[in-house]
Amino acid sequence: MPGENLTRAEAVERAGVVAVESYEIALDLTTGPETFASATTVRFTATEGASTFVDLVAPAVRSVVLNGRELDPAVVFADSRIALDGLAADNELVVVADCGYTNTGEGLHRFVDPVDGEVYLYTQFEVPDARRVFACFEQPDLKATFQFTVTAPAAWEVVSNEPTPEPVAAGPDSDVATWTFEPTGRISTYITALVAGPYAVVRSSLTSSDGREIPLGAFCRKSLSEHFDAEYIFEKTRQGFEFYESTFGVPYPFTKYDQLFVPEYNMGAMENAGCVTFTESYVFRSKVTDAVRERRVVTILHELAHMWFGDLVTMKWWNDLWLNESFAEYASTLATAEATEFEAAWTTFSAMEKSWAYKQDQLPSTHPIVAEIKDLEDVQVNFDGITYAKGASVLKQLVAWVGRDAFIAGVSAYFGKHAWGNTELPDLLTELEATSGRDLKAWSKLWLETAGVNTLRPVIETDSHGRIMSFVVEQTAPAEWPTLRPHRLGIGFYSLSDAGELVRTRFVEVDVDGPRTDVKELVELDRPALVLLNDEDLAYAKIRLDADSLGVALDHLADIADPLARSLVWGSVWDAVRDGEVPASRYVRLVLGGIARETESTTLRTTLNQMVLAAKQYVAPSARSATLAVVGDTLWSLVGDAAAGSDTQFQLVKFFAHVASTPAHVATLSGLLDGSVTLDGLTLDTDLRWELLEGLVLNGAAGDQEIDDMLAADNTATGRQAAARTRAAKPTVEGKLAALSSVVDAADVPNAIIRNTGLGFVHVNDPATLADVVRPYLDAVLKVWEERSYHIAEEIIEGFYPAPLASAELRDATAAWLETNADAAPALRRLVVEALAGTERALTAQAADA
Repeated sequence: MPGENLTRAEAVERAGVVAVESYEIALDLTTGPETFASATTVRFTATEGASTFVDLVAPAVRSVVLNGRELDPAVVFADSRIALDGLAADNELVVVADCGYTNTGEGLHRFVDPVDGEVYLYTQFEVPDARRVFACFEQPDLKATFQFTVTAPAAWEVVSNEPTPEPVAAGPDSDVATWTFEPTGRISTYITALVAGPYAVVRSSLTSSDGREIPLGAFCRKSLSEHFDAEYIFEKTRQGFEFYESTFGVPYPFTKYDQLFVPEYNMGAMENAGCVTFTESYVFRSKVTDAVRERRVVTILHELAHMWFGDLVTMKWWNDLWLNESFAEYASTLATAEATEFEAAWTTFSAMEKSWAYKQDQLPSTHPIVAEIKDLEDVQVNFDGITYAKGASVLKQLVAWVGRDAFIAGVSAYFGKHAWGNTELPDLLTELEATSGRDLKAWSKLWLETAGVNTLRPVIETDSHGRIMSFVVEQTAPAEWPTLRPHRLGIGFYSLSDAGELVRTRFVEVDVDGPRTDVKELVELDRPALVLLNDEDLAYAKIRLDADSLGVALDHLADIADPLARSLVWGSVWDAVRDGEVPASRYVRLVLGGIARETESTTLRTTLNQMVLAAKQYVAPSARSATLAVVGDTLWSLVGDAAAGSDTQFQLVKFFAHVASTPAHVATLSGLLDGSVTLDGLTLDTDLRWELLEGLVLNGAAGDQEIDDMLAADNTATGRQAAARTRAAKPTVEGKLAALSSVVDAADVPNAIIRNTGLGFVHVNDPATLADVVRPYLDAVLKVWEERSYHIAEEIIEGFYPAPLASAELRDATAAWLETNADAAPALRRLVVEALAGTERALTAQAADA
């Protein structure tokens, strides 16, 4: 990725020279399948006589005119920048270029639907990719208005940040038309957007709190439209609008709200102002788990929250990215829990987001929530569990400390003061301090400006009658990040009821600070069966159970009546496994013994995923094969006990297919596929059939012919992705080398195919099939980083690391690569360092399980 970086120092210097007023952007999408015409007029003020540059990534620049003066593109355009010298106080820059379509999910992505041959386009600009579509000052604090004019096939839908105007045909019989949009408000480049193509659309509207009628649109590809539940999406959107407008006290700031579900998307969604894009995997063509349904709602509400936090008020530079993402993560979970049917959203948050945060925070690459972002490469790797999940967890704890009313009042004042502007962390803290009456500077330093996660454990002394004589909460920190922090947390006492349930009998909320905190209100009480620190999940900390409570948990985890408490205990035991404190094989037995009674879909999915990781990488290698066989046998037995048509039945079948490893498992998968084995309530739809076939391929019981046959019956975008994943799961060295070569040696493979090939590549029962891939993988890393776009490089480097090997040989080879490539880009080294850390943790767990 040479010549495409931008440092913070350069951005600060440029913002000191330039203030941008407006963009007029004319795009012609009828010039062929490789490039499109881009003409940009930028009006800006500047320090007279100064020099600066605009950003542009384009195959060809036709002309550059600054204040009527023609500049030679061959002279001024280099390294994705156009140099501008001799600026006036008021400036007009006109850049005409041929920009390139991508298939990487960056810039203007172009997709051809294999079902009907139709072309679909969408933009994805965060972090630095508006410059792939038009010349711009690509940094968030140089806000401006944006007026788009788009020429495209007349039959297309063309959508941007402002309401879509009536198109004007190029002529009486022309199949080409032009759409001239109104200018936007003052926004950042990265939240501008364009989506174009023959999308199917459903329209509706809602009334904002200020009385305006807000048009709503929901879009997807025509070939998916039969599966599109647009009315449900509108229902969640209305619930979100009402919740946020009443909670924030600020009306929706934009003119309309379109939600577009687009193909080959790199992430869950993107908060383009009034023009939100989502992965089309949220258009459910087959049955999905309740966890995925809930995740879609959280994502819808996450992006809607960004309309206020991120779009209306935007961070000045990317070190405050967390202000966008942490707030949206917190607000969307709150809205999901209080405004939708998913009332247990905080349990989902505990099981999914916080486990992500704890994992990220224990990597060598962990960083403060307010991270030091020196350049664009730094921010690209910071869309992580710290920026999203830890930040949201800390905000949840802050709300518990200052009070929800004071927090919301501070946020509302922040929106009012900084609307359409850019901010830094102190701007938010100032408003929260004013409404809460608390000094947040020390809190910020401890929680936002230092890294690492604390561990809290109870130390309980009792007399001979089981009465508590002393109750202390001990707090520790890792040596690398020794900060001890204040925590607001609950402590729950749980006892076995006559019905055999573990139910809470006492709850206290306390403030914990320093290495030891005495909890005097629990002294003189009878010790319960289980003591749970951080009950209600207010705090962000690793939680340990005392020895007696751990014993009860291992015997009775499924008997804990409260789903959030149950999730916390699942998480505590899993974290102890990762730290080598509880043997992985014991954890596998715990999950197999209790998971069928889990009621929360996300907890079920997360815990099963963790069990599979434990069985494949954390148990002693000598026990791996036998453990996998037991896992498969037990899951299939649990399938038979699950309620017909239930989410539990569905998830257990999917996980059984994923871990199938014996001839009996293969026979069951074959029977399910050919119909000789049936389950009441289970429909073998298209996506589930692909998963069953992948299980057969994983075991060498099916191959290219079966994959080709299923693809012929499902020659869709999703089918092609599933075929790539399934083919990469072939359990041979040759199959793994072919999968790696298919993405490393060919530069034109779409992002979604790369991603799915990686999923199949690491899907193994016998990790030995990956041993001969280590050297080719490591040899390719630097080449991939230097030659591919960031998102493609990340997909390959992360997705094809042979982590299932989990061996000393893999550890040593990875460490040697890091030593040899000490001067590699920091962002690249971070990806490899994190991969190495995963291998080292697996080896620690294996040693504990021996």
